[in-house]
Amino acid sequence: MHEPMGTDRPAETAIKKSRSRLPVAVVVGLDLNGLGVVRSLARGRVPTLVLDTDFLKPTAATRFGRRLKVPALSGTTFIDALHEAAARFTEKPVLFLTQEGSVEAVAAARDSVLASYRFTMPTHDVMRSLMNKGGFQRLAEELHSAIPRSIRLTKDVTPETFSSLRFPCVVKPLKKEDSYSVKFKKAYKVESADELERLWHVLQGTASEMIVQEWIEGSDSDVYFCLQYRPQSAPPVSFVGRKICQWPPLVGGTASCAPAPEAHDELVSLTNTFFDRVGFVGLGSMEYKRDVRDGRFYMVEPTVGRTDYQEEIATLNGVNIPYAAYCAEIGRPNESIVSIQRPRMWRDMASCRKARAAGAVDRAFEISPDAEIVDAMYRANDPMPFLLMKLEPLERRVRRWFGGR
Repeated sequence: MHEPMGTDRPAETAIKKSRSRLPVAVVVGLDLNGLGVVRSLARGRVPTLVLDTDFLKPTAATRFGRRLKVPALSGTTFIDALHEAAARFTEKPVLFLTQEGSVEAVAAARDSVLASYRFTMPTHDVMRSLMNKGGFQRLAEELHSAIPRSIRLTKDVTPETFSSLRFPCVVKPLKKEDSYSVKFKKAYKVESADELERLWHVLQGTASEMIVQEWIEGSDSDVYFCLQYRPQSAPPVSFVGRKICQWPPLVGGTASCAPAPEAHDELVSLTNTFFDRVGFVGLGSMEYKRDVRDGRFYMVEPTVGRTDYQEEIATLNGVNIPYAAYCAEIGRPNESIVSIQRPRMWRDMASCRKARAAGAVDRAFEISPDAEIVDAMYRANDPMPFLLMKLEPLERRVRRWFGGR
């Protein structure tokens, strides 16, 4: 396993190598999302430095990229660490963000960070609107985009407000906050106004505002996404996929997904239309759900300023979006799209197991019977993240055993 870059010596080695090669890509965060980005950049032989606060997790065992431990991945402390990392290089690095807190910090300090890094991001006002579910809802409604009706929950809301909604509904925080995430689920499905009122009574001690959105009827496999890199003055690079399984079921994150070429043209068009009109550029995506009642795609939420959790599904299917972004930022011809012989599914096995235990149905072979299933952690040329993940339960048992002696 590579040692974390806690001293200057490994960093200096990376700097010397970068002088004779391409500009360095700095990837912020080495969880599963960041692991996919680092592996995608490695396909293009891009020298990479990864910033994180913890390099003991299995994903950090990848053989790709150098590492630099930093004190934070959000806030002003993180911005200071970014500048210090960039000062190690003679050429501006290309910046890749993988976490919401990092995006918030960089969006607020965009001009300052642009002095040290190459990356594409719209103004803070655009980012702030798109990162807040209420702001996104307002923009989508103003542009007459297909989006479910919603209301905002505040401490002043009355039960009478709920009468305008058609139940069931889904309840989500307006933006990601650590204080909420450690206590509650990403989203809750409620079947009635009474259930919503009881849930809000529990949540409002932690969340000051939330959004209630009318439910789009369909299963996990009716959720689609359009991943993009949107340069300032060139056509976007896009990949369209669909989820197969989510954890938690119906309201969670991606546990497995597959390419969706049958929806490519429609969802790329819808995504381009919305992002063009609001002025969004850079790395981002849009999630959709197809309502089984009318067959129509409805916007669910965007991801902006960073790569998506399942970003590597695009690379596995021949559309290397991180590498496309890197090439655009350094002015290199785009060599990010290649032909593949067989479609590939992406699967986070740990999340899939939890989903199946909760009763979720895996429709992988029904949706794409000829596809190859690729584990999110395992690669033949990079096996250590997978092996360490497998060893984690044993390590915990050993620690408990010794701790109890």
